[in-house]
Amino acid sequence: MLTGRTIAEEELSYMTYISRERLLRQEKSLYRLVLATAARANQLYEGAKPFIEADAKKPPTIALKEIACGKVTYKSADKPAKASE
Repeated sequence: MLTGRTIAEEELSYMTYISRERLLRQEKSLYRLVLATAARANQLYEGAKPFIEADAKKPPTIALKEIACGKVTYKSADKPAKASE
């Protein structure tokens, strides 16, 4: 039966474990992955709607699933300009 979701979303709809390797395919840096997960989880705690349908209830788990599906990415802010001496 077609549900309109991608294969990645179908796979994650019943999983509670997401491998680090799968997450690092989307975000190459483990540090940036943690930052992205925390930032997205905070948005979800504040009432943002999830980008995927997930059976998980906890925002950090939903955030990890969104990242694994490629729905959320992390972009760092531009580096501030150096002060001239």
